[in-house]
Amino acid sequence: MRGDKCVEVVLPGKVEPEGLELRSVPVPVPSAGQVVVGMEATGVSFAEQQMRRGRYYDQPAFPFVPGYDLVGTVLAAGPGIGSELVGKRVAALTKTGGWASHVVLDAADVVGVPDGVGAAEAETAVVNGITAWQMLHRKAKVRSGATVLVHGANGGVGSVLVQLAIAAGAKVIGTASARHHEGLRALGVIPVDYRNENVPARVRELAPGGVDAVFDHIGGRSVHDSWGLLARGGTLVSYGSAATRDDEGSGSLPVFKLLGRVWLWNWLPNCRSAYFYNVWAGRAYAKDRFRARLRADLTQVFAALDRGDLTPRIAAEIPLARAAEAMRLAESGTVAGKVVLVP
Repeated sequence: MRGDKCVEVVLPGKVEPEGLELRSVPVPVPSAGQVVVGMEATGVSFAEQQMRRGRYYDQPAFPFVPGYDLVGTVLAAGPGIGSELVGKRVAALTKTGGWASHVVLDAADVVGVPDGVGAAEAETAVVNGITAWQMLHRKAKVRSGATVLVHGANGGVGSVLVQLAIAAGAKVIGTASARHHEGLRALGVIPVDYRNENVPARVRELAPGGVDAVFDHIGGRSVHDSWGLLARGGTLVSYGSAATRDDEGSGSLPVFKLLGRVWLWNWLPNCRSAYFYNVWAGRAYAKDRFRARLRADLTQVFAALDRGDLTPRIAAEIPLARAAEAMRLAESGTVAGKVVLVP
């Protein structure tokens, strides 16, 4: 097995990024049905940013190792797992634990990565890719000819969403600050400057009859505006509350407020629909179905990556030991794409 020690980043409590701790522990040993993966790439997502503030819904008690997803090579397999998996590059959605050089996982939770896709490239498409794919195809069911609005089109999930939507034949309007507009136009996106333009008014100019789907990670006032921009039969998919990122108090309250609004909007007879998307929905009571769906959808995302429909957006590759620097960069709002941690 690679190395005799596992290096991991620990989130000890509500701390600034510089409060993250690095520790060395024995390399984990796989039990029956498990594998040990040598991490080659893991990411910094909005989830970790909220977890360090103690504001991520259902996060574990401190201290813990963050890391929502990872890509790496299987180094060892436990009893009941065939040796053919050893040496294979795989990806996994972990929620926590990914910020480590070695991670033990249930073999049923890993998904193969195509040979032609690098570790960092694949990492950009794990949590971001599965989130974008499922919101686009399982929730909004976007088809060719549709018009969609993607908030934060330059971000980790947003940049994947716009590319998958364009590959599906949709017209895409994307909000972002002006410095990202040239890159978005190159992808085929119609950019809207959320800092200097009235977003609802501008979107109504671009889509007078309303849009067929809106993907909103902001919450707060934005989700109300997003609902009002939908065409008849349109779908709003809310998947976060970035507007409350720096608020104090319960991290669950913004989620419950969003769930309440979604319930109310769906109850009203208005010929539109709304969802609050959670990538973990269904895992607690239908684990096999959840795993099968995740495997199928992530395989589709990797296929899109492999054939060029999806271009990896890597903002930076930073060593695991410099996780504080990586988190600061991810939280700065100055980068396009995913901040990736490497061994």
